[in-house]
This record gives sequence, C-alpha cells and structure tokens, in this order.
Amino acid sequence: MTIKHIFIVGAGTMGSGIAQTAAVSGYTVTCMDVAPAALKEAESVIQKSTAKLLSKKRITEEQKAAADAINFVSTMDTIAEADLVIEAATENPELKFKIFKEIDEKANEGTILATNTSSISITKIAAATSRPDKVIGMHFMNPVPLMKLVEVIRGIATSDEVTEAIVHTCEAMGKTPVEANDSPGFISNRILCPMINEAVFALQENIGTPEAIDQVMKLGMNHPMGPLFLADLIGLDVVLFVLEVLQRDLGEDKYRPAYLLRKMVDAGYLGRKTRRGFYEY
Repeated sequence: MTIKHIFIVGAGTMGSGIAQTAAVSGYTVTCMDVAPAALKEAESVIQKSTAKLLSKKRITEEQKAAADAINFVSTMDTIAEADLVIEAATENPELKFKIFKEIDEKANEGTILATNTSSISITKIAAATSRPDKVIGMHFMNPVPLMKLVEVIRGIATSDEVTEAIVHTCEAMGKTPVEANDSPGFISNRILCPMINEAVFALQENIGTPEAIDQVMKLGMNHPMGPLFLADLIGLDVVLFVLEVLQRDLGEDKYRPAYLLRKMVDAGYLGRKTRRGFYEY
C-alpha cells in the first residue's frame, strides 16, 4: 500500500498539526473543514509554526514550501484522490460515525481510513463503513509537530497490510508508532486521564494549589509539565469525555470524574482553547 496523498478531515488543533507534519514529511496534503474560520486559522497557525521551525533550522526551505502548499478545502469533493484519510474531528461518537460513513462513500475502495480518536472504539467506528479491514486508529499527541508518539490501534477487523502501511507512514513522518489494542482509552489515556483526575481531586480537596500540584509532579516525578497544566492543554472537556468512557466501558468507579472537573466544563472553562481552565491564558 503506497501512500502519497493524505486527506485530513478537521482543521482544529490536531488536524492542522497532522497536516503540517505530513506536508513537511513529503506527503501531498489536503485539509478539510466545514468551517471557513477553522481553515483560515489552521493555515495561519501552520505558516507561523513552520516559519519558526525554519528560523531554528529544524526544517528546510523545501519543507516550509511544502507546508505552504497544503490545500485547504471545505468539502470532501476531492477525497477520492487520497490514499489515506485521517479524521481529526471533535471527540463525539455520533459525529465520527457520521463522518466515517460519508468518507467511506466518497473515498476510493483501496483508501485507508484512520481516526485520531483518543478514546472511541476503532471497531465501532469501522462498523460504520463497508471496509472495516481498512480502518485503523492513529492517535497523535499534542502538539503534533513536536511530539514523537503515535498510538496505532487496530480494530477487530483491521488487516495486517493496513497496519504495516500505517506504521511505515508514522515512521516516514518522523514519529515512533506504538501499537495498542482497541480497549477504552487505549494505552495513553488509560493511564494519563486517571492521573489527571487524581490531580483534580487533590485540588478539589484543597490539598494544594494548581501550581503546587504541578510543581510536585514536575520536580518530584520528573514530568515535563504538571497534570493540571496538561489538562488545560488537552482540553478539560476531552479529559472529562475520556473518563466517562473509561468509567462506562470498564465499569469501575475508580475512573469516576472529579466533581470539580465537571463543574469547570459546565462553566465553559475548558483550558487554553477558552483562555481559562486551571490557569488563565
């Protein structure tokens, strides 16, 4: 399976990051979003990011030009040209099922369909298509251009050939692919979100300030950033959603989201994307 053209659905933080990474790695990239404002923002963010990387000599002039050549579109009309489609839409199961049904109808028969979901079952997403053997999870980490890990998650029907092609693609993007089974939260969020949740419980119970909690984990446990700061970066709504998936699908109360987390999401304090979370931005 030769992958040359990658079509990305969703131009938010993750979608734009994947688009940039794929483009500077030599792939032809199309980035699609139904919201014109999202496309404009993605184009601006990518241009600023690649200009900064170029100034630090972390990418070449040719790679910068490749990122500038990303095609931003508002429909799936050209999706049949792609060898790989990566969905990076909002973490909403029904929305993803709907998107995959549409992608399946419009993409070529041999096209691989990947999702950047952080917690939704790959098998369930694949069931919305007529090609479950060609559906796979590619869970990139934020910020995509800088983080090396990609979790590669096979659904129950994902073929060996598709998995091999995606592993190769990740490596071609300069990433380290790590295979995970299709289980709630996969590996990363199965471990990360309960840790963040415990940090929120510590804050809720006034054991320490956000700064104190994060400093303990940074200086005492050698984490590059504290769990509350990281939660703001991920988005508190995303953290809450993953915890709800873990609690529901695994049936264990140890994944019960902290009340303070629910309260902040209800208030619209979602972290960096709303300029207010556990910290103000």
